Amino acid sequence: MSPDVPDLRRLRQFIAIADVGSVTAAATSLHISQQALSSSMQQLEKDLSATLFRREGRRLTLTRAGELLLTEGRTLLAAAQTVATRVQHSAHGTAEMFVVGHTPALSGSEAYARLEPAIYAFPDTSFTFRQLYPDQLADAVLDGSVHLGLRRGVVPTNELATAILGYDRVRLAVPREHQLAVRPVVDIHELAGERIALWAPPGSSYYSDFLIGACRRAGFEPEYVVSRVQGAATVAAPLTTGAVTFVTTPPGPAMDGRVVVTELEPPLLVGAQAMWQRHTSSAVREVLLTQP
Repeated sequence: MSPDVPDLRRLRQFIAIADVGSVTAAATSLHISQQALSSSMQQLEKDLSATLFRREGRRLTLTRAGELLLTEGRTLLAAAQTVATRVQHSAHGTAEMFVVGHTPALSGSEAYARLEPAIYAFPDTSFTFRQLYPDQLADAVLDGSVHLGLRRGVVPTNELATAILGYDRVRLAVPREHQLAVRPVVDIHELAGERIALWAPPGSSYYSDFLIGACRRAGFEPEYVVSRVQGAATVAAPLTTGAVTFVTTPPGPAMDGRVVVTELEPPLLVGAQAMWQRHTSSAVREVLLTQP
């Protein structure tokens, strides 16, 4: 017999218990009796034909089935909240707002360019762009406050749905006084011995890992410095670090001519990855995903 679909109220209660590891503490936070909460969890386990908790001393821990329900349950509750909000907007005739979040690795103009087809396709929809750091962006997409997130690289995740919207060519930005500034094209092998500016250390950023990996494939271990100015345009990094940096900015002068962007060979492409809440639909998103 197939298990029943979990009741959203019981699912929210289950997550509260999983978060604190105690029925007593969860009951207090939920303002219900311990007995009522225990009975609710027994019914949830019965509905799903699965044991969700095991007791270890005075603390409850999750079984393998419980861990799966916790991960999927958070996503399902977030999607349910998103659906409820959209229904309320529709019922009251209020304009729908589509919030786009992007990491600093994508400039505001690059994010706009990715969304432009949908902006023209839905003239009655209001679009808002927000710049967020990668961990903040993922959390905002999960809780539904951002409808579509954009970030660099291809980051694996089980909590969010993802797709690549396109690829951008990586170029090199250098200070105007740098010896490479007069070169229209720079081979990546020539960066051996140069300091390279990053926005996060390798191991904490998939984009940094991608860039460091490109250097290693070229046969050298890069010397890098993490920019002390975060959230600004990536092409500004050479000004505060004195280092060269990888950008997706068009070639030519930048930052009032104080920085020069030159082509990088061999061609290096980096993806613009979109991410969104699973279990949700969006006509705006579909326009973006069906672009050639």
